[in-house]
Amino acid sequence: MTDTQPVRSSVAKAVIPAAGLGTRFLPATKAMPKEMLPIVDKPAIQYVVEEAASAGLSDVLIITGRNKSNISNHFDSVPELEYALERKGDEGKLAKVRESSNLAEVHLLRQGKPAGLGHAVACARRHVGDESFAVLLGDDLIDDRDPLLDRMIAEHDARGATVIALMEVPQESIHLYGCAAVEPTDDPDVVRVTGLVEKPSAEEAPSNLAVIGRYVLRPEIFDILDDLEPGRGGEIQLTDALNQLAEGKGDGPVYGVVFRGRRYDTGDRADWIKANVLLGVDHDELGEEISDWIIDFAEQLRARRSDG
Repeated sequence: MTDTQPVRSSVAKAVIPAAGLGTRFLPATKAMPKEMLPIVDKPAIQYVVEEAASAGLSDVLIITGRNKSNISNHFDSVPELEYALERKGDEGKLAKVRESSNLAEVHLLRQGKPAGLGHAVACARRHVGDESFAVLLGDDLIDDRDPLLDRMIAEHDARGATVIALMEVPQESIHLYGCAAVEPTDDPDVVRVTGLVEKPSAEEAPSNLAVIGRYVLRPEIFDILDDLEPGRGGEIQLTDALNQLAEGKGDGPVYGVVFRGRRYDTGDRADWIKANVLLGVDHDELGEEISDWIIDFAEQLRARRSDG
């Protein structure tokens, strides 16, 4: 009898672009990276690194910009703090402090100038090498109860394809996203992508499937990005490169996995607040207290509105 070995995925590295200026959160992000804004009790970027690690991607490259040293510090060890917690015997807080340092092998690379998402991904070429890799945007949080990346990697391995994450959105909201033209497959949650349009009008949109911030990319993306002319906003757009692949200008096809789970957009102020509430009510320590407060506050708010 022979032991069966688990099949090893061809994807082992994750890239997290985190060089944006976070202008929508000013003045909070004047001196703090938007990726370090807390969601309940962890910075947003830790959730993203945790997602990569849970999918087996233990090598994580974070693309940073100016004033982003806090990100590096967060994933580094802090001996003085750990020593103080050890002396106090506070094992719970000590474990939380050490958790971020032990999640993955985290590397940081500074993007010289904020020239678009495509440029940020291109900066990862030397680190990634001639391998497929995942890209996770730091302001898109995927609830860990609704795993997405594992499915995308499985589809990449099975089809030899670039795989992007898609989500159904109302037609009136499609202008806020990249939008995919698709063909169905024998799986209702997987589509063949034939083209991509960046932020189309509702009338011009080829579908109601929006691109969200998860990608599993074949290394051929780097050659496409190298030859790409600046697009919207004068920046190198990843959507433009993916569109070329979808149109058959690469060696592999493009597929989309339609995500139907819980996603939190932490790059928007209102959605960031909602993410804190939605994840807060499910928090092991804080959930009951927050839930009770929300119910009480909702009743007060309803009464205030009826009086007004």
